[in-house]
Amino acid sequence: MRIMLKRTPLYELHLKLGARMVPFAGWEMPVQYRGIVEEHLAVRQKAGLFDVSHMGEIRVKGPKALEFLQHMTTNDVSRLKVGQSQYSTVLNEEGGIKDDLIVGRLKEDEYFLVPNASNAEKIFAWFKEHEIPGAEITNESPLWGEIALQGPSSQEILQKVVPFDLNNLPYFHLTESQIERVPVIISRTGYTGEDGFEIFSPWDETPRVWEILMEEGKGLPLEPCGLGARNTLRLEMRYALHGNDIDETTNPIEAGLGWVVKLGKGDFIGREVLLKVKAEGPKRKLVGFELLEQGVPREHYKVLKDGEEVGMVTSGAYSPSLKKGIGLAYLRIEYHQPGTELEVQIREKLVRAQVVETPFWKSGTVGKIRAKEV
Repeated sequence: MRIMLKRTPLYELHLKLGARMVPFAGWEMPVQYRGIVEEHLAVRQKAGLFDVSHMGEIRVKGPKALEFLQHMTTNDVSRLKVGQSQYSTVLNEEGGIKDDLIVGRLKEDEYFLVPNASNAEKIFAWFKEHEIPGAEITNESPLWGEIALQGPSSQEILQKVVPFDLNNLPYFHLTESQIERVPVIISRTGYTGEDGFEIFSPWDETPRVWEILMEEGKGLPLEPCGLGARNTLRLEMRYALHGNDIDETTNPIEAGLGWVVKLGKGDFIGREVLLKVKAEGPKRKLVGFELLEQGVPREHYKVLKDGEEVGMVTSGAYSPSLKKGIGLAYLRIEYHQPGTELEVQIREKLVRAQVVETPFWKSGTVGKIRAKEV
């Protein structure tokens, strides 16, 4: 039986731009336009535009919204001021990661959450299962389109079409605004390591917003980008991909996401398990590695040490910025230190590799933005 894929509001525009479309998380999405390497480098050097309308949007509001989200997510939502966002995870009772997501505080008692595409309905159902009086939960995913504008020139482009100074929107903040009378939510976050913005617009207005941004950026030029470049960009930054690097069988501590787990904030789902993991220490860790020889690592490839299997690749690709094969892998804890030499089995060949510190790419403009804000 043929599975019917969903389409974003930008589907027809992708076809006009010559995108190669592929199935992804139940959606028909562009994997590339001109080429993955070209699109990747455009984001690193100037700017790229991504359709991320497949992502979910959940609104939680009411006098008990904060209490509810404190129980459902691992980060400390009470630290958010109005207009701030944070990265967080949602766990099952065993401490496994049901999803990683962004939590933004739009108003005093109102929060805007962005879960992953394949998990939006699952997270909404999980929230409803644990709903409490005074916290109203709404799945707004069908209402919103989302465009990600990423790259060193992204502020210059977006500034031309918004009615406020983007210097007043720091990293990991969000605000409600307009683009040529289209109501939007603008979030200064990203998945690339470069400065950038996520622009949420009403579903039917999203093509208009895309075309406005493409017109303003054509002098750079602004490059339309697909999932291929999105993947290599996020991998260079060691950003986890749910379903590959994290899932319900992995916990945040072994995945290197302990920084979004605030065990001291009070009870939350999965907390007792994580307290035990922290006390005993994880048995494996997600680490970054680079190949010391030619080759491209891929997910599910075996990682070996002295002929013994010690781990498995979860994400891997050729890095256009570093011009070498890089990847993430869960390794037995004794092999997680940078400098540890390993071998990755690529088809029938064992290719030398080395554990390295991450992120792989250390020259992104996000770091410069953070430095200014300190």
